[in-house]
Amino acid sequence: MLDILLVTFPFFALVLAGYMAARRRMLPLDAIGGLNTFVLFFALPCMLYRFGASTPVAQLLDPVAITTWLVCALLVVAVTVKSSMNARIRWNDAAFGALVAAFSNTGFMGVPLLVALLGPSAAGPAILTILIDLVFTSSLCIALSRLDSADEHGAAEAAKKALKGMALNPMPWAILLGGLSSGLGVQPIKPVMNTIALLADAASPVALFTIGAVLARSQLLAAAQEHEPLPARDFVPVALIKLLAHPLLVWAVGSGVRAAGVPLDAFTLHVMILVAALPSASNVALLAERFGADTGRIARIILLTTAAAFVTFSAAVAFLR
Repeated sequence: MLDILLVTFPFFALVLAGYMAARRRMLPLDAIGGLNTFVLFFALPCMLYRFGASTPVAQLLDPVAITTWLVCALLVVAVTVKSSMNARIRWNDAAFGALVAAFSNTGFMGVPLLVALLGPSAAGPAILTILIDLVFTSSLCIALSRLDSADEHGAAEAAKKALKGMALNPMPWAILLGGLSSGLGVQPIKPVMNTIALLADAASPVALFTIGAVLARSQLLAAAQEHEPLPARDFVPVALIKLLAHPLLVWAVGSGVRAAGVPLDAFTLHVMILVAALPSASNVALLAERFGADTGRIARIILLTTAAAFVTFSAAVAFLR
């Protein structure tokens, strides 16, 4: 267990550093948007491109792994929405709660962390889950969030916005370009590749620091808008679904698929279980804010899963070993 903590501790320590920097206003809140832009549009796409370019295309397009992850994501969304709905939480808040339960922080945290733990071959299955969550899970939850609208076109309009947001997100394009480079066996000229490498090397530390800063900003903004404390029952169960139920579900479904004789690689399943055990994706707080959901609730879920994952994720790694 100690050797696992030696790997995971620096990742969570950088998240804490970003959180404390924003909370103590050492990092101005207005500067966090710039950090997020650097990570999302420059460093992270370069890191994903580099991993995608070094991953066999067959691993990125594994139909059994895609189906397994998608089925689990749909089940998590359905269970979370069903269990969350009450007098205070309607479709909008329930849908974004379901998104943080199903969407792991794979891009900002998961890929570099899993590569550090399991080696470069872990990047392929992790990247595959990013594509599914960006294309399917996010679009579904955004569409569900519009069902509160009396207008029957609310969900359709949200789906259009989700597709537009996906098209403007550089992460799936970076992955696709990396896969294309891998499939064709070509890559940019050396000066361009060296530039990509510099940005890719910056992705992990800056992304982790930015996660903490984004969480602190979301918490501060939500606290300024709230008039009464949020009941623990409105956010703790979702965090438990994310950290416990989600990885157990992926393990159960994946094990069932393998027991049925369907060709799902054991290492791929191992990586997918650990991806499910990661904390919630921090960018969901930005989406929730854009679509008018309860950002305080979403920020609490993300913050709780991020803090608790230091223990639960490390335990999952130890268990799978």
